[in-house]
Amino acid sequence: MRGLIFGAIALLATSLLPLSVVQAAFKLEGRPKVAMLHLATVDDGGWSEALDRARVKTEEALGLKIAYSQRVPEDWAVILQLVDRYVGEGYNIIIGTSWGHGDALLEAARRYPDVAFLNCAGGTTAANLESFYARTYQGWYLAGIIAGHLTRTEKIGALGGHRLGPVNWDLNAFLRGAQSVNPAIEMTGIYVNTWYDPIKETQAAESLLAQGVDVLGSNLSTPGPHRFFQDRGKWSIGFQIDMSEEAPRAVAASMVYKWEAYLIPTIRAIVEGTWTPERPVWWKGIEAGVFDVEPIASWVPRVAVTDVERARAKMIAGELDPFEGPLYRNNGTLAVPEGKVPSDRELWGMNYLVQGAVDISLAD
Repeated sequence: MRGLIFGAIALLATSLLPLSVVQAAFKLEGRPKVAMLHLATVDDGGWSEALDRARVKTEEALGLKIAYSQRVPEDWAVILQLVDRYVGEGYNIIIGTSWGHGDALLEAARRYPDVAFLNCAGGTTAANLESFYARTYQGWYLAGIIAGHLTRTEKIGALGGHRLGPVNWDLNAFLRGAQSVNPAIEMTGIYVNTWYDPIKETQAAESLLAQGVDVLGSNLSTPGPHRFFQDRGKWSIGFQIDMSEEAPRAVAASMVYKWEAYLIPTIRAIVEGTWTPERPVWWKGIEAGVFDVEPIASWVPRVAVTDVERARAKMIAGELDPFEGPLYRNNGTLAVPEGKVPSDRELWGMNYLVQGAVDISLAD
């Protein structure tokens, strides 16, 4: 999770840069040999596990074996040493998984111009390096629709790590989706000021329940909040991977990453010699298939499933934007005028919650 959010800061900077001139497609030397650098362990319950699941599906789809290293820190020297080793062993496609891998991979791309580099949540780019991410707020809007149908108290809650644009847009979209079902719904957002703390996350969930919240959306990775809401007979939305195994009676759905939808066609294009890194970054929405809200539990009302399907189709067709105006901040000021949508720059810089939300920060 840490790599994801810090990646967003880098993407904010790069997304404001002008596009470069058209360049020739990258040509891979030799047969493809692929390696992935995981920020954490492949069973971390969130970010790295989602990427590793994509690695396995990519192997199956392309008939390739993808090597991997775990616990690769956001450390320039360590990353370059690892890249040097992989290149020395003949690897010619290397995948990073964190903003903190970006600068080292940029140096590696310069050092090894015949090697293709990809970096999830990164912000650097070169003739042989592409960073990629997703418009996650679209998925959280769909999750909010489910929450809007489930809530009985008209109060939903959301847990976030730090008060940054990509966290805020997920929380805001969650509320906007719920309000599309019932405009009277309110949301309490709690920032735990960490990316991983099972105790603080569960304590925050307890606080939300005490305030009348009966549907939780957790933008974090630990199962504790979902289990807590299940024990109290309430509902929740998971993130990054399917969380229903952890709390099957609570988790109505999860906003899951499906990075294989990016990796499979991109690696195929590299192998075929048709790949040109997108600049400043590859940043797509639900139409690209890199995330979705699934699986939806069988006990979720059918009308909620129908509304999700309808909203998803409109997003893919470009007919629905979760933040189309009028959009007001929770202090009452206008953020997006009627009929307008936020620019990419405004999305990355989203430093507020929307009308109907209250936010709380726990102590560091």
